[in-house]
Amino acid sequence: MAVLLPVSGFKKPEELTRFTLLEHHMGIDARIILYAPNQQVVDVAGEAAFQRIADLEAIMSDYRKDSELMRLCAAPAKQPVKISKDLFIVLEKAQGISKQSNGAFDVTVGPLVQLWRKARKEFKLPEPTAIESAKNLVGYQKLTLNREQQTAELAMSGMKLDLGGIAKGYAADEAMKMLQKHGIKSALIEMGGDILVSNAPPKSKGWKVLVPNREVNGVPTEIMLSNCAISTSGDTEQFVTINRIRYSHVVDPKTGAGLTERIQSTIIAPDGLTSDPLSTAVTILSDEQRKALLKNYPKVQVFIKRASN
Repeated sequence: MAVLLPVSGFKKPEELTRFTLLEHHMGIDARIILYAPNQQVVDVAGEAAFQRIADLEAIMSDYRKDSELMRLCAAPAKQPVKISKDLFIVLEKAQGISKQSNGAFDVTVGPLVQLWRKARKEFKLPEPTAIESAKNLVGYQKLTLNREQQTAELAMSGMKLDLGGIAKGYAADEAMKMLQKHGIKSALIEMGGDILVSNAPPKSKGWKVLVPNREVNGVPTEIMLSNCAISTSGDTEQFVTINRIRYSHVVDPKTGAGLTERIQSTIIAPDGLTSDPLSTAVTILSDEQRKALLKNYPKVQVFIKRASN
């Protein structure tokens, strides 16, 4: 038998307010937009999310000599090194996409990335001999993972791992988990070219996200999204022009050179750990190779834009 309660017995749900938080992590301004009932909830949830990002930066940065990643690179060759769960998850995902893309995405590309960072700084192309030497240290097959032992092993001394194409996506995923743990159901996390969104904002069908490579009549358009990740890769911001040729910060592991084809890709995927590396891989692959790769990801959307130099 149903029991009728007086109206006064019901508690009116708290109104949710939009808050924006900003902190500098992983070399970029990490931005969080969230909906919460009050400032106290925001402070606790935001601190937990940013702390998670900071902890992951301490693990995966290739700029910090004391990071776990750099300690792994400094370890003797052909010696299994016990690594953290976070680093193992990221490396295992990276290796999977490396195999699927035939090495277009490759976290062992570090030696080449360092050469092209210097080139962008000095406006001078790397010497061909330096590129060849660096290429000898590159190849995802030179990284061996053991899931049972949770170890990583590098085949050669001098190898450098670079997680610039995957770490931010994973960090966004993990930061979102922290927000959800603290009761935040609607949030957007932006980390450079990577965006992650959870449930739609109150009284909305989704988050309005501008997808640069999805155009109508030549104009980038917004799309309503929820519970997914969006990553964009290309030479929009990071590039160098030398001898009238524009070189992207994205380096092709096979040629050892920064991309010269003006291409930008946007990937929409279930999580940042997938969208981030895929957005890099598809900028390097040919149309046919790209289609073959994306067959492994039926839930992924891809938008490609090309421009002339």
